Amino acid sequence: MAYKIKEIYYTLQGEGFHAGRPAVFCRFAGCNLWTGREEDRENAVCRFCDTDFWGTDGIEGGKYELEELIHKLRSTWKGHGEQKIFVVFTGGEPALQLDQKLVDACHRENMEIAVETNGTILLPDGIDWVTVSPKAHTEILMTKGDELKLVHPQKDIQPEMFESLDFTHFYLQPMDNQNRNENTRKCIDFCLDNPSWKLSIQTHKYIGIA
Repeated sequence: MAYKIKEIYYTLQGEGFHAGRPAVFCRFAGCNLWTGREEDRENAVCRFCDTDFWGTDGIEGGKYELEELIHKLRSTWKGHGEQKIFVVFTGGEPALQLDQKLVDACHRENMEIAVETNGTILLPDGIDWVTVSPKAHTEILMTKGDELKLVHPQKDIQPEMFESLDFTHFYLQPMDNQNRNENTRKCIDFCLDNPSWKLSIQTHKYIGIA
């Protein structure tokens, strides 16, 4: 199958556990919670998404066969030596396209794979780092992983709803809208009152990188 990719680029991971770590980001086109078109936002399950995942017209975007995609991921990495290539598969919703063949091919090429998913679709086996970002009014099927990162506050969804799930790290990330400062304060206060949660800041937006 051909993978539909919005963009591929080299940057620093901006948020969560791996914040500050160099990574190749591979953004899949498409999502199961919103089409990505502004005219559909009001009827979307997730209305606050600020990511452009519509189409394949981003940096190095396009339709890739398996070996083409592996080659592009390798050539985008700037590291040297035997260090593993750190690849973050994101979207949109990467679980719509990420399959076992791609996971296995990445591992054969000495790549460490992280996935950022909304958790409503099961993922292939063997992914090295799983980040689930729950959205309101969805059924979370990925109830186990490395990192649960909740954008907060969201209507009809509270952090306490996820504390029984099997994740190593729990993060609150302030929703980036006109109330960002207030949202950040709410996240800080919640983490102080609930020390099992940590604060995730979208540092890439503050330092001006993708």
